[in-house]
Amino acid sequence: MERWFWIGLGGAAGTLARYGLSTWCQQRFGAEFPYGTLAVNVIGSFLLGAIGEIAATTELLSPTLRLSLSTGVMGGFTTYSSFNNETIRLIEYKSWAAGLANIAITLVVCLLAGVLGMVVARRLIAG
Repeated sequence: MERWFWIGLGGAAGTLARYGLSTWCQQRFGAEFPYGTLAVNVIGSFLLGAIGEIAATTELLSPTLRLSLSTGVMGGFTTYSSFNNETIRLIEYKSWAAGLANIAITLVVCLLAGVLGMVVARRLIAG
C-alpha cells in the first residue's frame, strides 16, 4: 500500500508540473500550436529514458522509487491523450499541415530525447 501512496504522490507532482509548464508555454508561445504538450512529452521522454537506464544498470533506485518516478511523476507529467486530442483538433479545425507536423515532431523528437536521456544517464553513471 505504501508503494501506491508514493506513485500517487508522484503522479500528482507530475500533473502539477505539466500544468505549470503547459500554461507557461501557452502564455509564452501562444495557443496556435500545442507547444506545452510537445515540451512535456519531450522532457518526459528524456527523463524517463534516464530513469530507465539508471534503474536498469544500477541499484541507485529502489523499486518503489523507480515506480514513483516513472509511473507516478512521468506518468502524470507526460500526456498522450492531450497530444492525441490537440492533433485531432489541429487537423479538424485548423490545418492538416500543423497536425501532421505535430505528429512527426512529437514522434521523432520524443524518441531522440529518450535515447539522449539514456546516453546522458550512462555517462553520468560511468563518471
